Amino acid sequence: MKQILRKTKFITIVILMIFTLVASNEISHHKLGRTAQPSSVCLSIDSLPCTDTSKETTSKAFLPNPELNERQRFLSAISQKLPTIPQPGTYEYTLLRSYGAVFVNPDIGIKLPPKDIFANEQETQEFQAILTMGHVDGTNECYLQKSAADALNKARIQQQIPLKSGYGSGDCTRTFNTNLRFWHKYANNQVLAKVQQGKETKILGLVAPPGTSQHLWGLAIDLRVGSKEQKKALNQNGWFQTVQNDVPHWTYVGLPEENLPLFGFNKKVVQGITYWITPL
Repeated sequence: MKQILRKTKFITIVILMIFTLVASNEISHHKLGRTAQPSSVCLSIDSLPCTDTSKETTSKAFLPNPELNERQRFLSAISQKLPTIPQPGTYEYTLLRSYGAVFVNPDIGIKLPPKDIFANEQETQEFQAILTMGHVDGTNECYLQKSAADALNKARIQQQIPLKSGYGSGDCTRTFNTNLRFWHKYANNQVLAKVQQGKETKILGLVAPPGTSQHLWGLAIDLRVGSKEQKKALNQNGWFQTVQNDVPHWTYVGLPEENLPLFGFNKKVVQGITYWITPL
């Protein structure tokens, strides 16, 4: 009987030791889990959105290193959004120079294409299918990415800003085939070959080659803007003219005007029109 009692007591002690170790281990893991949680950090940056790193849906606002030159600042900014930066001298680089302004956009609500050329209608539709679209108030079937539409609607509350056509969807987000149709209206395959070889770039200020328009991305619109007040309202809401000589074309950059030079943009005034040009 004594021997049985000794064994029972021994087993009880062992169980208590195991329980103590497990409980201690659980407490340790609990503490590690708490300390590993990301802390809420919100950095105040001039005119840029403040971000909370504890939320997976947000990202820290990016600012280029001011010690870099303009081209380096711009490339460092677009590298945050564009997986592969085209090499200088290529067709893709030529397009990025003319249409790449959107890739600096810090708005986490928008989506950017993984490249600056869509090969066909299918690629275009696959990208557009993932976009969250918003309606431009007071228009007929004019849609943009929601953040861009919201910003434009705010500007149009401040000032009357009509679409170029006055009403149509062709001023807003376009299909690949619409882009192609506009190209053939102003150019042809021979001109396209020259653009691809880097021998012709002026045409890019009139019409975008097939699959390359900012309109395909839901981040551009053609407007009729004539007054300083209209331009100011658009600029205050992140909209700028970024394609030289394409007067009605406005791009949603999503930055305040005072920050554009920091991101490498060059201010260029042509016939009284202020363009913010990429430094490529």
